[in-house]
Amino acid sequence: MRLVLLVLMMILPLPAAAFTAQNGMTVVRQSQTEIEVIYRARRVDTDYWCAAGDFAQRALGYSNKTPMWRASPKPRRAGQGIIFTIDPAKKAPGAGLSQFGSGPHDGSVTIGMAVGSYCRITMPFWHD
Repeated sequence: MRLVLLVLMMILPLPAAAFTAQNGMTVVRQSQTEIEVIYRARRVDTDYWCAAGDFAQRALGYSNKTPMWRASPKPRRAGQGIIFTIDPAKKAPGAGLSQFGSGPHDGSVTIGMAVGSYCRITMPFWHD
């Protein structure tokens, strides 16, 4: 069993300094303000927001109130991940989540909202 696990770890490509978010997605830091969530099949946009928020919070130490924007434009190509940014100047126009109610309507999501609202526990071999 250990041998199989070791072989799988050697075969599966992972970027250097990769971070595994609490929802199992892989995240890498692109620059001082940009975070890339690597593509994973059968995942929705909110899963990407969760992974980016989890990375920004746990690995980079940003506060829950820090806003985060999507930096890669919609639609993304097949097999392509999503890049997020903490810098409002680098946000992609029209690529945020739809928001209702109070607060800024600039396409941003706070890190606390991304983690608190979009992260869900994933069970191995159980897809909903």
